[in-house]
Amino acid sequence: MKHDAGTGPLSGMTILEMAGLGPVPFAGMMLADAGARIIRIRGRRALSVSGAVDPLQDPLSRGRIDISLDLKKPGGVDTLLRLVESADALMEGYRPGVMERLGAGPDTCLARNPALVYGRMTGWGQSGPLAHAAGHDINYIAISGALHAIGTREQPIPPLNLVGDFGGGGAMLAFGIASALVHAARSGEGQVIDSAMSDGAAYLMAPFYARKASGAFRDERENNVLDGGAPHYGVYRCADGRFISVGPLEEQFWSLFLELIGLKDDPLLAARHDRAQWPRLRERLARHFATRTRDEWCALLEGKDACVAPVLSLEEAPEHPHNLARGSFIDAHGARVPAPVPRFSCSRGAAPPPPTSDTAAVGALLARAGITEAEIAALRQAEVLG
Repeated sequence: MKHDAGTGPLSGMTILEMAGLGPVPFAGMMLADAGARIIRIRGRRALSVSGAVDPLQDPLSRGRIDISLDLKKPGGVDTLLRLVESADALMEGYRPGVMERLGAGPDTCLARNPALVYGRMTGWGQSGPLAHAAGHDINYIAISGALHAIGTREQPIPPLNLVGDFGGGGAMLAFGIASALVHAARSGEGQVIDSAMSDGAAYLMAPFYARKASGAFRDERENNVLDGGAPHYGVYRCADGRFISVGPLEEQFWSLFLELIGLKDDPLLAARHDRAQWPRLRERLARHFATRTRDEWCALLEGKDACVAPVLSLEEAPEHPHNLARGSFIDAHGARVPAPVPRFSCSRGAAPPPPTSDTAAVGALLARAGITEAEIAALRQAEVLG
């Protein structure tokens, strides 16, 4: 059966995804966007893994073939293990020990398929004193130092669930699986990936830990160049209440920026490297940007080497001329969602289709795993297979 998303670089790879929320579906989206065939195993009672999102519009669901499989009934785990035998990878996001208790832990799966890549996604990791504790993105980024570094002077502000769930979690898991697939292709040897959101969030902070060690980064919010402290790297409110982003870090860009906004001869702005003057400089720029609307500033500055761009809402971003020109967003049954990235020069693939649980598609996958039509019918009769 062919279910590849065009000719992506992972075309021909089959990955089993144990249905869940957050980082595992994000990893699945990345792998599907790269051409992998993703088979999502749902529990019989799991009606949706997308929360309030229509699965047809949800990027985290695209490229999936859904199989409803009750792993707690006789025959359920055996069916999963037969799928494992012909898969390249499996990924799951349960607490440590859950897959082992079901009878489909790494040892069991690798015994069936020694070349299997077994990806495990958790908040705290498979080991350590917090390994079995509940948590969410905000907790995982809190112990990594990332949450402390983001926000205002007064308090940290959660950066959505981008740093833990998706950046430190799903993206790291997808990278780990892709890396291990290369190793398996070369050696025939599978392996287990222990991917923790707390580890991943700390990993994303690596440059800042290095700068802190060298004395170039202060361990206080809004006291550094990239955390909102510097006047030449921040966000300013315009006359219409909307915002503009400013980031002319280099001297040539700062000089052009001041020239274009009409403040080249302001002596105060020549002191931007004096941290003690940063509050005054920010106030000066804030007053200046409040004299025009966001779009008036963009007409003057955008596209020039002043390092300025509008702060767009989720409604506005898909319609920005640059995003339109690059096709950065695509239509998903009436919803504008981000297109697959990155872009490959010789293994391009179309955006994966929306999820399907079509009987023929599921049947073809099970047949590929060596499960006969009679066995499929028996599994359906026993309500093991949806």
